[in-house]
Amino acid sequence: MATIVIALGGNAILQPGQAGTAAEQAENIRKTCVQIAGMIEAGHRVVVTHGNGPQVGNLLIQQEEASAVVPPMPMDVAGAMSQGMLGYWMQNQLDNLLRERGIVKPVVTLVTQVLVDRDDPAFKNPTKPVGPFYTEAKAQRYMAEKGWQMKEDAGRGWRRVVPSPNPKAIWEKEAIKTLVDAGAVVICSGGGGVPSFLEGEKLTGCEAVIDKDLAGQRLAADVGADLFCILTDVPKVCLRYKQPDQEMLSRVTLAQMHKYASEGHFKAGSMGPKVEAIMRFVEATGKWGVISSLDDATQAVEGNAGTVIVP
Repeated sequence: MATIVIALGGNAILQPGQAGTAAEQAENIRKTCVQIAGMIEAGHRVVVTHGNGPQVGNLLIQQEEASAVVPPMPMDVAGAMSQGMLGYWMQNQLDNLLRERGIVKPVVTLVTQVLVDRDDPAFKNPTKPVGPFYTEAKAQRYMAEKGWQMKEDAGRGWRRVVPSPNPKAIWEKEAIKTLVDAGAVVICSGGGGVPSFLEGEKLTGCEAVIDKDLAGQRLAADVGADLFCILTDVPKVCLRYKQPDQEMLSRVTLAQMHKYASEGHFKAGSMGPKVEAIMRFVEATGKWGVISSLDDATQAVEGNAGTVIVP
């Protein structure tokens, strides 16, 4: 019986071209949870983490649109809201699927805080766009009134940019380990968790976005996982992606993957953070990791699909 941390990509929750209604997202999550239920039925202990980009973006738009009626909530609160919303859908669907299979097992969502360093270089160079697009006039006003940093986005308008710091530790890791040891399926660290500073004895959320895959690696290491699995929308990691000589990787050593990464095969906005997260996990633990498509998930956790990275 292995303890597996599963990191779900955005396609597990919202498909391209969908409006993002509650019904659409719940159905996508149900299909995803079929795969996770299969892993649990096979005897694995499972911890699930997930992205939240479109969802937290929509929440920030809702905050903006309703700001004349009710006070808008800051980013850390919106992140916690998205963890609750997506965790509820996963918890509900997974619980139903397990009971259909005759499996009685608690499924728990835990709103998770992730420690970051106030001196992280990301706080001096915010790069992550969040929330709605604004006119230049409104962007200038918000920069003056709220101290936000804003950037023009390829002719589509102005957007707020926030830091994307490195995750240092999962604050609730002992609670997660206790729940897993007690037999629970735990959904946690959604969207990379709520970025938080620890200063003295005080823990405080901050307005930033942690990369969900790097936070997933931190989660997997902190809870002592035997395997870290990232599920995305492609079957394997590729060299020379979408080029005529594209090459799919099946089983790769950590040293080989470092070499490929240094050669620039994995882009920062797509496969780069996933590869970096798996390499960090393998390097820190001496265990193995896998990147696979959602459809191949049950085979991937057995090492029979996806790109397997070994020490």
